[in-house]
Amino acid sequence: MSIRCQSALALLVAVSATAAAQEIPSRLADTTYWRLVTELFEPSGNFPSDNLLSNETSLQYVIPALTASTKSGGVYVGVAPEQNFTYLAALKPKIAFIVDIRHDNSLLLLVYKALFELSADRAEFTSRLFSRPRPAGLDSTSTVEQLMQAYVAVPKDSLLSTRNLAAVKDHLQKVHGFPLTKDELASIDYVYSWFFHAGPDLSYNMNMGGYRSRYPTYAMLMAETDATGAHRSYLANESNFRVVKEMEGKNLIIGLTGDFTGPKALRAVGGYVRDHHATITAFYVSNVEFYLFRQGDDWKRFYDNVATLPLDSSSTFIRSLSQSYGFRPEVPRSPNGTQLELLCSMQTLLKAYSDGKIMSYMDMIDLSK
Repeated sequence: MSIRCQSALALLVAVSATAAAQEIPSRLADTTYWRLVTELFEPSGNFPSDNLLSNETSLQYVIPALTASTKSGGVYVGVAPEQNFTYLAALKPKIAFIVDIRHDNSLLLLVYKALFELSADRAEFTSRLFSRPRPAGLDSTSTVEQLMQAYVAVPKDSLLSTRNLAAVKDHLQKVHGFPLTKDELASIDYVYSWFFHAGPDLSYNMNMGGYRSRYPTYAMLMAETDATGAHRSYLANESNFRVVKEMEGKNLIIGLTGDFTGPKALRAVGGYVRDHHATITAFYVSNVEFYLFRQGDDWKRFYDNVATLPLDSSSTFIRSLSQSYGFRPEVPRSPNGTQLELLCSMQTLLKAYSDGKIMSYMDMIDLSK
């Protein structure tokens, strides 16, 4: 670790130490929220796609086991965009940190933050997200299928998009006082434009032309279920939506630009959590480890960072595994996709890592179930 990184980390530890006697707050001030966003910042890196939307159709399948095995009221850590909201609705943590190497992901999460706070219910949120007029007949009892189908049938509205985008920026800059740069505002324009143009048909890698047909749409992902057929997405019902909306309104979902293998972001999150006498409940890593094992010793640096986090016996990794890299017929998955979700005790993995039993991607997968 460089002297500069050591100094930055020491500063963050000193800042969080001022709250050493405090529990996780029930609400963060706007200034505190933005201080965390900026002080935990690591330089943005590259990823093969914009990743505006998940492609994980089976992400709800692990929720029953996850809620049964983890403790309530902990801290959630995740990566990527909207799939985290579904896990937050299920786990109801005290605070969430979503760490992604792409700075545009943190900006997309700010767009979501504004939309949640501006919207009274799921139907208004969906209208604002896709810039489509709210169809008649949608209310708190509407199913998620009815919600999505209604907006698929409504044409996009460019005037509504202009108003919605302006409202998002005003909310972030004038209501919260976040000092977004010109480049960040331009990036918000870019990511929001995809939701406007594609609507509920938005899919992973939408900007990669012909590849988009391989992936589920936003509407399909929201209408997915767990293995029992229960709808658990964050738009499945008003109760799930309100969990996320309330967390956003209290500044308790913090989108960070950070590298899983970097010297600052994850370790500083751990310091904050530890100083507030809490533990990591769940860490949604998606398939990031697949890439880390292909990048030299990056996977070791990641697990070294994880080892600094405050954990307990119930702390759990949530992973996504492509069927192309490890067929697991015993693990239930959605019939609409080619990947499945796996759970793994974080302490169990760290023990195996320290014992030298993790040497490959499949060694790590074999510990998951």
